[in-house]
Amino acid sequence: MEYRELGRTGLKLSNIGLGASSLGGVFHSFREKEGIEAVFTAIEAGINYIDVSPYYGYYKAEQVLGKALKEIPRDKFFLSTKVGRYGEDGHNTWDYSARRAKESAYESMERLNIDHIDLLFVHDIEFANLDQVINETLPALHELKREGVVSHVGCTDLQLENLRYVIEHSEPGTVEAVMNFCHYCLCDDKLVDFLDFFEENGVGVLSASPFSMGLLTQRGVPDWHPAPLPLVEACRRAAAHCSERNYPIEKLAMQFSTSNPRIVSTIFSTTRSENLLTNLRYAAEPMDEKLLEEVRAIIGDQQRVSWANS
Repeated sequence: MEYRELGRTGLKLSNIGLGASSLGGVFHSFREKEGIEAVFTAIEAGINYIDVSPYYGYYKAEQVLGKALKEIPRDKFFLSTKVGRYGEDGHNTWDYSARRAKESAYESMERLNIDHIDLLFVHDIEFANLDQVINETLPALHELKREGVVSHVGCTDLQLENLRYVIEHSEPGTVEAVMNFCHYCLCDDKLVDFLDFFEENGVGVLSASPFSMGLLTQRGVPDWHPAPLPLVEACRRAAAHCSERNYPIEKLAMQFSTSNPRIVSTIFSTTRSENLLTNLRYAAEPMDEKLLEEVRAIIGDQQRVSWANS
């Protein structure tokens, strides 16, 4: 495991992070005991960064993760959670007000069984008024930072342009880290275009979903996946090509997504210890550069085709 410094925060995070969205049953049902065991396995394997949100499973992910964290020494992990995006009774809800952000942080700490948050993100800012994020939400998080409740502050979004806008229109140092997803993987490497900007502003970069929410898997995309059909079909062909080479596309996807040292940590989610260890093993092995070229060629003109967040 490598450990890389997150911007100017001083945090040294494992280059692979554990996403806890699966603990909310976001993608499929799971056995809670196995999910908790996967968290223990991650820590034992050297992962020291865990990411979660009250939105995942409508609070369930934080609750289940909190059961695991009770059993783990606090100095063994850094944890990020989020404010702004929630859900009730199967419906998405959003509230980026300062009042709700502060309430949410304390609620998350209670669910997670922790007394401070290492990194608190404004979640999926494309659903917010960006000026409210700049003038209200982020200042509220920095109040929590001054109070010692939060150590560092950042933003997450699918749309890289929104992250750049908020940084450009905020005081230097306001946004200490960003998390982007599905933009540094086999079918989309748009994140590289923004790395210079983030680094020039002292912002640490985290990337999530190396499998592009299921696009880059042998199993294929779930029914709810928002990707356009031509991209889905291109990734299906790429997965079949990898299978013919006896090289699972998941292996190539994990290797590629973790290969850029300018990305501090690549976050993926699982509730199974076996799956976790398999992917760590994949990331540690040399990447087949020829196969990478072949897969990128198969994806072809669907490279960097994205979609709206949902």
